[in-house]
Amino acid sequence: MLVHICCAVDSHYFLEKIQEEFPNEKIVGFFYDPNIHPYNEYRLRYYDVEYSCKKLGIELLEGPYNLEEWLKKVKGLENEPEKGDRCTVCFDDRLETSVKKAIELGHDKFTTTLLISPKKSQDKLEKIGKDLEKKYNCQFIFKDYRSGNGTQKQGEVVKENSLYRQNYCGCIYALNAQREHQNKIMDEMFSPISKQILPESIESRLELYKKRDELQEQGIPFKIIKQRFLNYRLLRGTVKIDKKIVPSYILCYSTLSKRRTSANIVYEKNEIFYLGKDEVKLLSLQIFNDIGNSSYKNVKSLIFNPPTFESELNIRDAITKNPYGLSTIIIVDEVIDGKYEIELDAVVYEDVKEVII
Repeated sequence: MLVHICCAVDSHYFLEKIQEEFPNEKIVGFFYDPNIHPYNEYRLRYYDVEYSCKKLGIELLEGPYNLEEWLKKVKGLENEPEKGDRCTVCFDDRLETSVKKAIELGHDKFTTTLLISPKKSQDKLEKIGKDLEKKYNCQFIFKDYRSGNGTQKQGEVVKENSLYRQNYCGCIYALNAQREHQNKIMDEMFSPISKQILPESIESRLELYKKRDELQEQGIPFKIIKQRFLNYRLLRGTVKIDKKIVPSYILCYSTLSKRRTSANIVYEKNEIFYLGKDEVKLLSLQIFNDIGNSSYKNVKSLIFNPPTFESELNIRDAITKNPYGLSTIIIVDEVIDGKYEIELDAVVYEDVKEVII
């Protein structure tokens, strides 16, 4: 039996039940989800499914990530709500690709873990599955494992196995609608040119779940818990000296109340320079290197190969005695006299992240 897998949160309990009900079947998992966006989120979900299937002793295959083809299929349905026509087209694509893979591998049965997801229509999935069964002569196994207390058991299994609990369905349209409803920034779509791993980014989650695997292999007890915190994203920033744009690095948690300011240097202490407005602080790359114990040759190299986010917090703390202060701190190659014009668009917002203890 080929089992189409959407994510580990939905698949782990589902696969356990399938193994119980079909002990004589060779179960093969098939991760085919071109709807998941962005690509790093897709990799994270596949990584977690791989971890789950390994625990269950189930072979796992990965389908193609043909996002462009998927986007063409749902064109015109971008604004459909979840469980609407866009989801139907998405189900059609994933289940038909799955049944074709089942036949290719010589299986006579197929099913999907989408059936256990509380946000998916079982009626639609059953109809699509049965139509494909007739078309391809491959039996569709319909199982309702979420009825009764199935959803509760599924949640318990997820916690017991420390699986990744994503907070949106997967496609960019559902993500956009959900973040608009929450009035929350869509930070999943941020990918800084610096490649720095930002707090509660997809990349930081991937690091966390790789750490989970390491602890599991080493037999070290752990638990994944959630913590509330203030997150930060820099959207845009430029610095001009006497109307000329200069290379600059804006330290994390830097904000301006009106997004722009202009002033001259009015004060200096310990080679930290202060502008006359908006609590802006300037320092040269050399002082930055001294504080952070680094050896950058110029600001451009700092921009494209920055320290870790945690290191930046430590540098901010060394300068202001407050790692989460919101004063703008800017690093330039050399601090010179002149009129500084700064444009800075950044957001600070309440967020929740997972940590390992």
